[in-house]
Formats: sequence, C-alpha cells, structure tokens
Amino acid sequence: MHAFKEISPKELKDNPFVMIGTDWLLVTAAKGDKVNTMTASWGGVGILWNKPVAFVFIRPQRYTKEFVDDADTLSLSVLNNSFRKTLSYLGTVSGRDEDKIQKAGLTIRYEDNTPFFDEAEKVLLCRKLYRQNLEPACFLEQQIDASVYPEKDYHAMYVCEIEKILTC
Repeated sequence: MHAFKEISPKELKDNPFVMIGTDWLLVTAAKGDKVNTMTASWGGVGILWNKPVAFVFIRPQRYTKEFVDDADTLSLSVLNNSFRKTLSYLGTVSGRDEDKIQKAGLTIRYEDNTPFFDEAEKVLLCRKLYRQNLEPACFLEQQIDASVYPEKDYHAMYVCEIEKILTC
C-alpha cells in the first residue's frame, strides 16, 4: 500500500490541462458494496461558491454515472503514464459486463467511505454539490452540439467540492 499524504488544494502544483486532458482521471464512486470507475479527460478545477471544486462530465449511457448519481462523494485518481494501457482498458470496457477493476489489477482503497486507487499518484476526494445536464439550447457555438452530440446523449456536469487531496 502506498503511503499517501494529504495536501490542501492550494498546494496542488499540477497543471490541470495536463492532469485532466493528457494524463486522464479515473472517476470512481460506490453504490452499495460495489465500486465502478471510468476514465475522464474533460473537466477542470477551480474556485466556485468560495470552495475549491472539480467539475467532471459524464454521458448518460456510462455505467459509472449510476454510481456517481447514487453516491454523495466520488474520487478523481491520477495514475502515472505507466498505467496508460490500463486507463485505455477502463475507458472502453463497461463494468456492467465484467469486473473491470479487478481485471485491470487495481487496488481499491477507501478514505472517508470514498473509493480510490492505491496505484494513483494523486487523488482528489470530492463531495458532490451540483449536477446539471447540458442543454442543446445553451450552446452558443452550434457546431459543438452537432459534432460532439450527434446522438443527443448530452453529458451531465457534476461540480464537486474538493475535500481532500492525497498524494504520494
């Protein structure tokens, strides 16, 4: 097991464009005694409502969405580049079809009842504050709607307070 230390959001030095857009995140939540995860490369971090927040986007057909919707908290885990194949696998296989976490060889840990991965370099432990589905009428650039949502399967946006950051 890794020895994680807690840092404050102000101590996070990672470039969010790299951490989210290049390295990817694992969005992980529990539903009852089950845990599911998915990769994410859309989202961000910042300050909203005077709180440090992360925001992520999940399409309605993703199995992980059921877990995120059911839970009060979720984790955002950042794994190093040696896990790239694992991340690709976790992003393409559904937890509905198999125990993809076990098959990927990842170790689930918990902090304050929120699941995350021992193999992570960094973990943002988050409490959900807000959820809203993206609305077609709100796109100011209609080409985004046409190119990203041809099936009209609009993401739900989750704004979550970053309660803890764990790092190795």
